[in-house]
This record gives sequence, C-alpha cells and structure tokens, in this order.
Amino acid sequence: MPSWRENDERFIPAHYQPVILIDMLLGCGIDSHKLLRGTGLFHEDLLTGEVCVSPRQFLGLIGNARQLLKADDLSFLYGQRLLPGHYGAASHALCQVGNLEEALTLFSELRNLLTPLVAPRLIVEKHTASLYWVDAYGCGDQWRFLLEAGMVSVTSACRWLASSHLPWRFEFAHSQPAAVEQYWVHLDENVHFDCQVDRLSIPIEFLHQAWPGGTSIAASVARQQSERQVIELGARDGLLGALQIHFEKHIREPLNLHGVAEAFGCSPTTFKRKLKKHGTHFQQQLDLSRKRIALHLYRERGYANEQVAAYLRFNDATNFRRSFKRWTGVSPHVLKQDLG
Repeated sequence: MPSWRENDERFIPAHYQPVILIDMLLGCGIDSHKLLRGTGLFHEDLLTGEVCVSPRQFLGLIGNARQLLKADDLSFLYGQRLLPGHYGAASHALCQVGNLEEALTLFSELRNLLTPLVAPRLIVEKHTASLYWVDAYGCGDQWRFLLEAGMVSVTSACRWLASSHLPWRFEFAHSQPAAVEQYWVHLDENVHFDCQVDRLSIPIEFLHQAWPGGTSIAASVARQQSERQVIELGARDGLLGALQIHFEKHIREPLNLHGVAEAFGCSPTTFKRKLKKHGTHFQQQLDLSRKRIALHLYRERGYANEQVAAYLRFNDATNFRRSFKRWTGVSPHVLKQDLG
C-alpha cells in the first residue's frame, strides 16, 4: 500500500470538516441539493456519520459553497469552527496541550486528520517558529479559501488555548485582495501579501510559555489515541504533500523524475500521469520546494547566495540566481533588499 493518497480516494470523514461547511451554508438558507450538486454526495447519507469523501469531492463542495454564498468572510468564519473541532481523540489531544510548541507540533503531525487537504510544515529556527502551508492534493481555485480557513483555525484555537493574544505574522503568496479588511478583522493587521510563500510565523520566545489548561498525562494519552485514530482512518499524506516532504528530506541530493518516481513505487510515466491528475508536474513541484527552502535560508539563517546555491546543489551561484529569478520573478539581491 502506498504511503500517500490521491485526490480521488475517499478517506475524509464527511461528518468532520465537510459537514461543518455544509451546516454553515444550510444555516444561510442555501438549498442542500444545489450545495451538493456534482459532488456525488447526498444529504441523507451524511446523517449516518459513516460516509467518507475524497479530496476531489471536498473541493467540489467548497467550490459550490463559494459560488452559492458570495461572502468575503466565508473562509474565515469556516476556519473559526474547525479547531479544536469534534474529531475524537485528535481534538481531545489538542485541548490538553501545555504550550504553543506542543500545539503546533500536534497540528503538524495530525495534519491528515485536522487539515486533510493541506500539509502544514513546521520549522523551528533560532529566532522564529514557522508553519509553511503546502497544497497536498492540487487544490487549484480553492487553495486561497483553504489557506485563509487554515490560518484562522490555528490562530483562533491557539488564542483560546493560551487565553491570550499571540503576535503572529501572516504571509501570503497571493496579492492583496479587495476585501483585505477581512484579513485584519479575522487575523491581524500584521498581514503581508506577495510574499512568494504562505507562512504563519511567531517569535521563538512564545513557544514554551505555559498555557493554563495543559495537562501532561491526559495530553500524552490523548496523543497516543489520536495516532491510532489516524492509522484506523488511513489518513496518509496526499501525493503532493508527500512529494514536498520527500524533496525536503533529499534536497541536498540529486533529484530527478526517474529517481523520485522509483522512491514512490512508480514508473516515471505513471508518476507523471499521477502528477498531471493533480494539476501539476515534477519540475513545478521541485521548483516550489527549492523556492520555499531558499527563502527560508535567506530569512531565518541569513545565508549568502553562494551558501543557498550550495545547499540546493547548484553548480555555481550564477545558475542559482537565474533559477531563483525564474521561481520568484526577482533576483536574490532584490529579495534581500526587500527583507531589509
């Protein structure tokens, strides 16, 4: 059995995240037949609590919801309802964490259960803890909705668990939208756009501050139960999420289609076909990984061009600069000026 899933596999419990969105739309007077049209789902089946949906069906549901209820705050209001949520042991474990580091670690480890379409990647450096948001299934037009909902879900849950406001920094790859006030209201004014990557970050000193509701023994038991829950549901990483994890682990080694396809148990032709089904291709995914890592090295470790080029296994800095400009649209020199 592969250690990853494709976008047409049905494994997401419909009574988890999908039903939260369905209930929101029904509460706004949206007809259930219109909402579920084209998804292969039926309202009566959802009431049984035994139906699972595929990422493709979930994305179709989100697309219908956005079309039927044209509200700028839909993703943000949806995100506020997601965590800790009602996902059994996983939600219980999240409610028992003792500090921010435990919360972010648990959120990252249980990503396939708590954020089934998104693969958040937690990286802790000397001064900053960063949560990078990665598309796990090729979400296309629904990516921004999922990104906004995901960032709201994490920050609102942490604010509730910590009983205090936390100084997050929000970075989005997309340009500033017309309804930017929704970001200020539901996130914070420390929101930045055109940042090349989607990242949620916070100063390192907030990671270990004790939270009032933390219970170490209960948290440990709930965590073990949630790990069994993930196994029972078969909630594995999506193809693109698993591919990005593979790239990060092996980014300092030669990476090519043939070798990576073999690591994923496929022929190069089959692997190309699977990536195409998710709306992408090998080089695009490799470039996304290299760009994210390069930006992180510049921002968090203060690397020079030559150091980043060597880390990413480029033969010379000139070739790296050319590739970096292709990834981002700007040269490393301009980027570092923007970073101050």
